[in-house]
Amino acid sequence: MYAEHRSEEAPVAFETGTVGDAMSHGVISCPSETPLRVVARMMATQGVHAIFVFDYGEEDEDARQLWAVVSDLDLVAATGLDLDTLTAGATAVTPLVSIAADSSIGEAGALMAQYGIAHLAVTEPGSRRPIGVISTLDIARAIAADLGLRETFASA
Repeated sequence: MYAEHRSEEAPVAFETGTVGDAMSHGVISCPSETPLRVVARMMATQGVHAIFVFDYGEEDEDARQLWAVVSDLDLVAATGLDLDTLTAGATAVTPLVSIAADSSIGEAGALMAQYGIAHLAVTEPGSRRPIGVISTLDIARAIAADLGLRETFASA
């Protein structure tokens, strides 16, 4: 369970970059039976908006399979319920949408728009092994990259 955000690197250009260029490396995850309050703590501690839910099956790290994702909006929608008994698996958005790291950033944006989601699991090309996450904010950084490194401010 780790994720590495690329806040200090220069953003990659939307038109020429790949998902692998723009994504955050690593996946923060939990088993489906994790209580939602624990998922909230994970989000707050790691500073992320989504936690991936894995099916661990035989408890073998190599056998784990991506199953779904719990987003911050899923968490907020469940606040009127019992967050200590409700689980990640019960509130996760299913199915999880993924994209290969060698896909274009535009393809990632199109998938997000199509499914109405803000995060995609990024998989290693040629396999289903998750290696990172791309979010709408990552795509916004890529779109803004054409402005260069100068500071920009919204007009009043």
